[in-house]
Amino acid sequence: MSPFSDPSRYEEVLVSPLYLAGSNGAGDAGFAPVAHWPHHYLDDGPCQLLVTSPDQRIRIGWFGDDFDLWKITAAEDAVAPPRWTATFNHVTPAEIVAGLTTALAQDYAASDPYKNDGRFLAEPSFYWADAVRPLLDAGWQSRRTYGFVDLVSPDGLAGAEIDSYREGPSSQFITLWAGPRGWGTRAEAVFTARTPAHLIAATAAAMASSAPVVRERHMIHREVEHLVTLTPVAPAAAPQDSRAPTPLDVRRTAVTEAVRRAARAPQTATDLRVMAAQNRTTASARMRSSTLAPAAAARPPVASPPRRHSR
Repeated sequence: MSPFSDPSRYEEVLVSPLYLAGSNGAGDAGFAPVAHWPHHYLDDGPCQLLVTSPDQRIRIGWFGDDFDLWKITAAEDAVAPPRWTATFNHVTPAEIVAGLTTALAQDYAASDPYKNDGRFLAEPSFYWADAVRPLLDAGWQSRRTYGFVDLVSPDGLAGAEIDSYREGPSSQFITLWAGPRGWGTRAEAVFTARTPAHLIAATAAAMASSAPVVRERHMIHREVEHLVTLTPVAPAAAPQDSRAPTPLDVRRTAVTEAVRRAARAPQTATDLRVMAAQNRTTASARMRSSTLAPAAAARPPVASPPRRHSR
């Protein structure tokens, strides 16, 4: 049997750790925190969807056919050059991107565009550890080498590369990665030097989350499948009746089904007998109701016995 005809390929599974789940081919989770922002669908150029803050200071671009699937920037105004840039490649789970977009939506909601006081434009922290604090708190180990700091997850399958020199405002500052090296296996998120530390930390917190994510089985790269835990998503349990059917319920169901079959094509003797039984049952019920009603009306009400006259 061809692997493409195997129905289990499309079975939904829970994948953990999250950072090895890969992309599901859609950016829904990453765009969800900013779903209320203006959406611009672009027909020309590599960027297929651009979601911006209402004043267009924050821009979230979706490049559906490129290696760098996401490009997110922030600027002082709509026409100013970006102060910082974050890119996520095509293997990065959108749930990790959502860590950044959630923080951006919160920062924008708390900002005043006339005062230009948004936290998403804050100066970066001098201490690199502020940007990756969630990873350090999760037990990721750090190692310093010649101006760089490397962090590695406990399972050795994810990490962060930090350039503590920050040679220029547009230079790469932190790269979050997960998975074996390879075009279809390694997730990467890159932040430039002036990215505020709390935004990188929000992304790192999503990356370190222990919550599994839902994927179809075929979305997991074959070279990664043995590195993750896959748990089938159990189908929703069908609601059960609160009581067991009584013998009367069973008889009624059987008669109803028989009548339905007979009504569709009353051609056999059995069908005709069923229809006749239905008519008799209906007529009998009507007679009982018409008989019992006058009887009930004629029955005297319960009262005290009549008083006897003394002799």
